[in-house]
Amino acid sequence: MAFRKKAGHILSYNPDILIVPECEHPEKLKFKTGIPIPNDIYWIGKNPNKGLGVFSYSENKFTLLECYNTDFKNILPLQVSNSSFEFVLLAIWANNPEDKDGPYVTQIWKAIQHYNDLFFKKNVVLAGDFNSNTIWDRPKREGNHTTVVNWLSDKNIHSTYHYFHKQEQGKESHPTLYMYRHLDKPYHLDYCFVSQSIIEYLDHVEIGTFQDWTQYSDHVPVIVDFRGLFG
Repeated sequence: MAFRKKAGHILSYNPDILIVPECEHPEKLKFKTGIPIPNDIYWIGKNPNKGLGVFSYSENKFTLLECYNTDFKNILPLQVSNSSFEFVLLAIWANNPEDKDGPYVTQIWKAIQHYNDLFFKKNVVLAGDFNSNTIWDRPKREGNHTTVVNWLSDKNIHSTYHYFHKQEQGKESHPTLYMYRHLDKPYHLDYCFVSQSIIEYLDHVEIGTFQDWTQYSDHVPVIVDFRGLFG
């Protein structure tokens, strides 16, 4: 929340694309002098203080896909295009308390079923706060975290973090959330999944540290670098 007060810290990494869950409405984004202004923004949400924002700090432009379903209100399907490359982005903040079947990973499971046709595209990215991990799998729940990961794997879509760091789902060495900003409550809940056609360009995956980010958020950033695709 209050992204306008924190933008300078993440923008020091010079992102091409930035996905910000719990982001305030663009009308509230009055940045300090010297803070770069995004070239394109897409935002959704009912609460002007807490929605989902996607920002371009490069030539990439966003177009909302016509298949967007408000039942999955914080899972945003966008076409992202620049002069040499385009891809489908599902920007994710898995949080919908109105869903009686479950507000978190169940939302993602339902969404990927609904958006199934998008996964026949060559270049697909899913990124954001999934609010889920294999450690919380419920075996009797159809759409648990492992089911989602396996479904994406069948489409040749893989987690950049697990691919780069050679980690197993549920056994991550780098937390992305410190619940209530407590160092002794670490979890890995934030992900960037990409098509095989994109992962071949993967250069580096960095997870922010508790020490660097706890003053700004209970989450730390997941920073994924590719060679020459998104800028």
